[in-house]
Amino acid sequence: MKNNRTGGGKVSPKWIIIFSIFSFVLGMLFTNRVWDPIESDGRIMRRKEQETKFVTDDCITNKDNDLLGEVHKTQQAIQSNRSLGNSISELKLELPSNQNSSKEVKDDNLISNKTKKVEVEVEVEDKIERRKKAFMVIGINTAFSSRRRRDSIRETWMPRGEKLLQLEKEKGIVVRFMIGHSATSKSILDRAIDSEEAQHKDFFRLEHVEGYHELTAKTRIFFSTAFAKWDAKFYVKVDDDVHVNLGMLATTLGRYQSKQRVYTGCMKSGPVLSQKNVKYHEPEYWKFGEEGNKYFRHATGQIYAISNDLAAYISTNQPILHKFANEDVSLGAWFIGLDVEHIDDRNMCCGTPPDCEWKAEAGNVCIASFDWSCSGICRSVERLKDVHKRCGEDPAALWNAQY
Repeated sequence: MKNNRTGGGKVSPKWIIIFSIFSFVLGMLFTNRVWDPIESDGRIMRRKEQETKFVTDDCITNKDNDLLGEVHKTQQAIQSNRSLGNSISELKLELPSNQNSSKEVKDDNLISNKTKKVEVEVEVEDKIERRKKAFMVIGINTAFSSRRRRDSIRETWMPRGEKLLQLEKEKGIVVRFMIGHSATSKSILDRAIDSEEAQHKDFFRLEHVEGYHELTAKTRIFFSTAFAKWDAKFYVKVDDDVHVNLGMLATTLGRYQSKQRVYTGCMKSGPVLSQKNVKYHEPEYWKFGEEGNKYFRHATGQIYAISNDLAAYISTNQPILHKFANEDVSLGAWFIGLDVEHIDDRNMCCGTPPDCEWKAEAGNVCIASFDWSCSGICRSVERLKDVHKRCGEDPAALWNAQY
């Protein structure tokens, strides 16, 4: 029992040697199978490393080249941007100059426009200031052939010479014969009026060619021109064959000063004459309705007055105011569609003696007198003095008139 346990616990030296040899051989085999491939693989690895290095170098080189290219491009871009920046800077430097130039031009234009505006305003103000103040401006409608009628008026109800100027200065009453010019420049007719004006200084010359059928245009031009020259409360048109009491006219109009858009006279509504070759024929009769109709109410043409605002209206709208055949109808047509107060004053259309004489004796002095049958005083040159003597107001009435 003891020997078996002892033999079983020891290893024989022989087996130790065999095991060592076997281990050595096995190790050699292992080494040849392992290290040779490693070396081979190592060479491969080294080649791969070199290739990798070459590839890497190539990549690096390519990348470097690309990078250098990009850097170059970037530098070019930077330089371009710098150049662009410099250009922009230069433009900015130039732009204010251009802007300043444009601004200067605009400023110059603005200043010029303002200057022109101021000049126009000053001119308008000067014109307004140059308009003489007046209470009423009376235009006596006359013709080249009416010298005797004018003289009869000068000898009766119209002041002359210094008295005419005094009337204008002290009472604000302007009285003038209104007349245009002939169709031929500087004709004998015009020279005759020039000579008469030099003697009496009582004309108001209009830019108008005289003619019977142009009376509407003449009236329109009178109101426009008179409005431009005088800043008056009222403007009056009267024919040169009508007798007028100026003091009574001024007193009557004075009562209307507080009213706006006043149109006063003897209002009538005569028939619209469609028949040709008759006096006062109306070519545009069809505009007034059926044949046989009457005109709308309007002041008779011998004498009428309008307030300042209506004269301004005529002056402003002169080019588009329609002309009918008859002057008084035309004037009425200009106002018929406006907010105008029509004042029918029968004292402005008294008859000649004995009519106006009876009224004067009763203390109701007429403003104007004429004969309806003649649309004025029949044979006014011969009769006006008699009418004035019998129907005229007290000479002091004009100078004492309150308005």
